[in-house]
Amino acid sequence: MNAILLTIILIPVVEIYLFIEIGGQIGALYTISLIFITAFVGIYYAKYEGFNTLKSGLGQMMRNELPVYEIISGAALAFAAMLLIIPGFATDFIGFLMIFPPTRKLILSKFSKQYSNEKKLNEDFIEGESEDIDDKK
Repeated sequence: MNAILLTIILIPVVEIYLFIEIGGQIGALYTISLIFITAFVGIYYAKYEGFNTLKSGLGQMMRNELPVYEIISGAALAFAAMLLIIPGFATDFIGFLMIFPPTRKLILSKFSKQYSNEKKLNEDFIEGESEDIDDKK
């Protein structure tokens, strides 16, 4: 509980510090413009990567595989999009790290290793044939 409270307090402090420092270097108008540009670019790219993740997940389901990484990756993309909507440079940096596939894979590798993609969805399914027998012969 203390870590969550510390995070809630620390993130705005870091963002305000970065606003002051970057605004002092490039000016207030450019700082505000940069916030909007990173939000628009990030949301567009998150949407693009989200569709790619959905396409990959559907492909795995068609091959009768459980799309574990794609499920985790989709949740990470939603979180990254939320971070990009929040105004700030630190949250944008973390959001962009989670959007790009190589860094997202590196960040999420420990979560997806718990589940293997080799498990089939219908492992307990037994194929067979059936025949209807009429009582009236």
